[in-house]
Amino acid sequence: MKQNQLFQDYEFLADEADTAFSKVENEFGSCVTCKQHCSDCCNAVFGLFLIEAAYLKQQFDQLDTDVKKQTLLRSDKADMDIRQLENKLKTFENDPKMRDYTLAKERIRCPLLDDEQNCILYRFRPITCRVYGIPTAIQGKGRVCGKAQFKNGEQYPTFDLDGAYKRLYTLSKELLSDITDDDNSDKASLLISVSMAIKSPLENIIKENLE
Repeated sequence: MKQNQLFQDYEFLADEADTAFSKVENEFGSCVTCKQHCSDCCNAVFGLFLIEAAYLKQQFDQLDTDVKKQTLLRSDKADMDIRQLENKLKTFENDPKMRDYTLAKERIRCPLLDDEQNCILYRFRPITCRVYGIPTAIQGKGRVCGKAQFKNGEQYPTFDLDGAYKRLYTLSKELLSDITDDDNSDKASLLISVSMAIKSPLENIIKENLE
C-alpha cells in the first residue's frame, strides 16, 4: 500500500510546522507563551483531514490498553459535547458570523488530553496543534492564540495554514484513492473529530460518509 509513503509526506509537513514554530519562538520568545500543561489549544474545536486521522489512529492503537480505555471514555464526553454544539449551530444556519463566533468560543476538551493536562500523543499531534501558539494565516486572515503576547500592528513570521490545509487535502485525496475503488476525491475535504478518528477504523469512517 501507498499509505506508508503518504505518512512520510505527512511527517515532513509536521516537521515544517515544528520548524516554523521554533523559528518564531527563537526570534520572539517573549511573545510565545506556550508551556507544559497549558491546554488552551486542547479545548478548541477543529477537525482532522483524513490523512491526519489515519496517522493519529495508527499511533493511538500502539498505546497501552489502560491508556486507550481512559481516552475512549473521554472521547464519549467529547462526542456528546460535539452533538450539543451541532444542535446549537443549527440555530444560526442563516447567520454565518454568529456560527463562526460560536465555534471560536466553544470549549470542547480533546480526548487526548489526560488528567495531568498532558497530550498522550504529543509527538504525533496534528498540524493545527503544532502551530497554535504562533501567528497563522487562515482564509487570508492572521490569527493567534489569545494568550500569546504578539502585538497588533507589528510584523511577525506567519505560518500559512491555508497552504498546509491544501497539502493535507492532497494527501487525503491520495489516501482515498489508495483505499477505495471508486473516485471519491470529493470526500478528501472531509473533516472529522479526534474522537471519531481514534474510535473507528478509517475505512469505516469513509464508508459512513460516502453513503
